[in-house]
Amino acid sequence: MDSDISDHQSHLLSNGGSASYIPADKDTEFLQRDELRPIRIGLELLKPELIQREEGIQSTIVVFGSARLREPSAARHGLALVEEEAARTPNDFGLQQRVAIARRQLALAKYYDVAREFSRLVSSSCQVDGRCDYVIVTGGGPGIMEAANRGAADVNAKSIGLNITLPHEQHPNPYITPSLSFQFRYFAIRKMHFLIRAKALVAFPGGFGTMDELFETLTLLQTGKTESVIVVLVGREFWERLINWQLLVECGLIAQPDLQLFHYAETAQAIWDLISRHNGVSTA
Repeated sequence: MDSDISDHQSHLLSNGGSASYIPADKDTEFLQRDELRPIRIGLELLKPELIQREEGIQSTIVVFGSARLREPSAARHGLALVEEEAARTPNDFGLQQRVAIARRQLALAKYYDVAREFSRLVSSSCQVDGRCDYVIVTGGGPGIMEAANRGAADVNAKSIGLNITLPHEQHPNPYITPSLSFQFRYFAIRKMHFLIRAKALVAFPGGFGTMDELFETLTLLQTGKTESVIVVLVGREFWERLINWQLLVECGLIAQPDLQLFHYAETAQAIWDLISRHNGVSTA
């Protein structure tokens, strides 16, 4: 029946007919109209939800961090290249800045390994006997996101990637479970899916995207809109240098107890210990 309709509408359109004959649910151009935004939003919320149910995803851990942090070997190689270039033109200030940045990137590259190890640890502990608890979910891109998906793949476990359409297309990293690799149009719906099943948010050093998800989650916890999520900041030195939390308290912008909404950790085991205690998970 559908093929007959498709053949007929194709024939109609090829002969100068009107798109009005195409059934609404098959008219992709119609579905892109501004007036159809509520329908698109509803579909974008529903499709990943149904697929995750079918895949048996019970709970998740959200891992955020910079897409620009590479694994240590790649970071060392990048530094060596820019140092070699700078050595040839020592008076180029721009190159000297790039060297400084590359050195800091190498210092942060250790977190790629921490993210990968953490994901491997959690996935091997919680995806046994057909269970899909504490499944790693990332933004689907490179860097820390890749490391987290990669750790799950190391132990043949499932992991989720929530990618989004961007002006400069970000491709999903190759370690996401293919049936759990999603692409979103709307940031708001993507954010909802990050937290619908989340038991924890683990934030590694990152930029605007990491800050966005971190502060959104902290606000939900502060206002009581969610209570189940534990927030773990990985790399205390980085976070305390980046954000003057105590200044917010001293200016009366947040309350002292709000500083208890997040915790610090440095190693994969420490991250998992915090999450396990918070959620009453046995690690024996």
